Amino acid sequence: MLKKQILAAAIYPLIVFPLALVWHLVLFKDRYMTFGYFAGEPNIPVGLVTMIIQGVVLAAMYPMFKLRHTGHARAFLFAGLLGLFFWTSHVLALVAKQNVPQAGTYIVMETAYLSLQFGLFALALGFIFRGTEQGSITPA
Repeated sequence: MLKKQILAAAIYPLIVFPLALVWHLVLFKDRYMTFGYFAGEPNIPVGLVTMIIQGVVLAAMYPMFKLRHTGHARAFLFAGLLGLFFWTSHVLALVAKQNVPQAGTYIVMETAYLSLQFGLFALALGFIFRGTEQGSITPA
């Protein structure tokens, strides 16, 4: 199980880092500058370290997430739940803390980005942890 957790922790930044760079700094950089998303130049090394920490935490939590579902269904439920948490703390919190020009567009774009990020991670989790499902429990 530990090998699978290490693989999941490693795969997260391998998925998320290039996706974040391309989405925020190539495809839609001008849009994100308009939103005031960046105050100055982005600190890419700190962003990478952040994603590595997130990957370790998510990979450590995943084996504890047990429902009636298994395989990819379990992975998508986990990623959806954590993605929703990230969305509220990342997207809605920014709109709540500062005046984001075109806030509706920002929310739609970041929702699409996080859906892609956590969808890809769910696919990876489903493959990494396939066949290792232990007895499922019903949530309280």
